[in-house]
Amino acid sequence: MDIRKILFVTKFEELWFDAVESLMDLRKASFNHVVFLNVIEREKVALRRGKGYQKVEEVRLKEMANIRFINWAETLFEKGLEVGAYIVVGSLVKQVVTAAEKEEIDLIVVGYKKKGRIEQFYSSSDILEIIHRSQIPVLVYKYKPDNTIAVEKPFERPLLATGFSKMNQNVIDYLKPMGRVIKKVTIIHVGDPKSLKESSAMGVQKTRKKIRRKLDEQCDLLIAAGIDASPAVYVGTPAKEIVTAAKECNATMVITGTSSKLSLKEKLVGSTPRFLAEKTDIPTLLIPPVK
Repeated sequence: MDIRKILFVTKFEELWFDAVESLMDLRKASFNHVVFLNVIEREKVALRRGKGYQKVEEVRLKEMANIRFINWAETLFEKGLEVGAYIVVGSLVKQVVTAAEKEEIDLIVVGYKKKGRIEQFYSSSDILEIIHRSQIPVLVYKYKPDNTIAVEKPFERPLLATGFSKMNQNVIDYLKPMGRVIKKVTIIHVGDPKSLKESSAMGVQKTRKKIRRKLDEQCDLLIAAGIDASPAVYVGTPAKEIVTAAKECNATMVITGTSSKLSLKEKLVGSTPRFLAEKTDIPTLLIPPVK
């Protein structure tokens, strides 16, 4: 799948124009169109004034967003990109899904800034809900504590966490057209310690080699598409080991697939994609199954 059109969802406080600029490498593939989206959530505007929703406040916020988007658009026009923009009032998830469907978006970009539970700009549960309702990949951007961008070229050295399911095959297919953008992909699988039941070191190594062969097969698919790829095997809690692997491999982004449905357990307890969206210091690309 080509990434031609991106929906850039921002409230300005947690996702700035430098994030758009960091994605310019995708132009080496097929990226040529950005659609900006600013969602003004009705209840938050009311809370800010303490009196109920104010139409004057809505107009003010829309005009402020419009000025910002015009400035951003002018820069992108000069680079030869197409630009569109939506400034709307309503529910974040609903408005993102609506805009993505209307514009036939290939990638949704959102920001996640680590703050208190109540203060988070976009919660990880909102992000997963957007994925499950839109069935479009979501790139979750991160900033450092000093508000500088986490990485300048997120697609340069991605870490792909795989579970060998059809869902992960979809992730491989998603990366194949990006041979001119990606320098190297590290594909990892995190084994369950409980599965290592062999009583000898030789038996454990046999299990490791079995996993390694499967990883080699996935690497070969990317190598055939002109993308350098290497495998790595980890053992432990998936989410935590993926974060560790990303640091050890100097990854610029973590990529993982998501399930087709958001289970009750995922909503209440969480999931590996949700953990990665919250805990990694680098961008996280979450890719849903094929429609």
